[in-house]
Amino acid sequence: MNRALLPAAVCLVSLLTTGAAMGNPITTQSQIQGTQSAPLGRSHSEQAASWGLTEREWTRFEQIQASPRGFWSPNLDPLTALGVEAQTDQERQRYAELQVALEAKRAERELAYQNAYTAAWAKLFPELLPIQGMASPPPISSAAVPRQALFVEDHCSACTAEAQRLQSSDMAFDIYLVGSQGEDERVRRWARQADIDPEKVQRQQITLNHDRGRWFNLGALGPLPATFQQVNGQWQRLD
Repeated sequence: MNRALLPAAVCLVSLLTTGAAMGNPITTQSQIQGTQSAPLGRSHSEQAASWGLTEREWTRFEQIQASPRGFWSPNLDPLTALGVEAQTDQERQRYAELQVALEAKRAERELAYQNAYTAAWAKLFPELLPIQGMASPPPISSAAVPRQALFVEDHCSACTAEAQRLQSSDMAFDIYLVGSQGEDERVRRWARQADIDPEKVQRQQITLNHDRGRWFNLGALGPLPATFQQVNGQWQRLD
């Protein structure tokens, strides 16, 4: 292939993939299966071992992804898929315990990196409030104390009052500025006028975030501010 045509070809493949994801669930599922079954050329045994599974269980996972479950719940990880479709209580318990152990290790690694990131930001940019981007989601919530998400907008006195109320309660929460248009300084300006404590932002007790369409995706109605919290994996409005 002519190397000069490669960028155009890549763009075309990207568009075709996007179109399939929107209009053709069968194509989408086959793409998901291909990605999950052989990432980076790894064998079934290697993939199974990374999840604490046997090769037979990995084959069962692939069968589940090719079944109606794969259409109802695309992109399920192997342990969740096997657990949801478990045929006995013993199987269900096994996958639940494997998943809890794996996620505990993941959370430990992510929290360690989050602490390192926070320390690095405080060292390199001590006077600049960090803004969460697409590659740096808000901190992981504790199961005992889940974080709240506060959606706000510019020129909204009620939004400022709600942010100050949550801050005074000393709870951990994440602020999303709707309509920030990806401008970090716009988010920082809102935080300054709302008297958000910079030290709490540095510690990530409070995070500042671009909304990036989250408010729209939640399908929420009514004026801002709005407060949400995850309950059993589902976002529920609190106010």
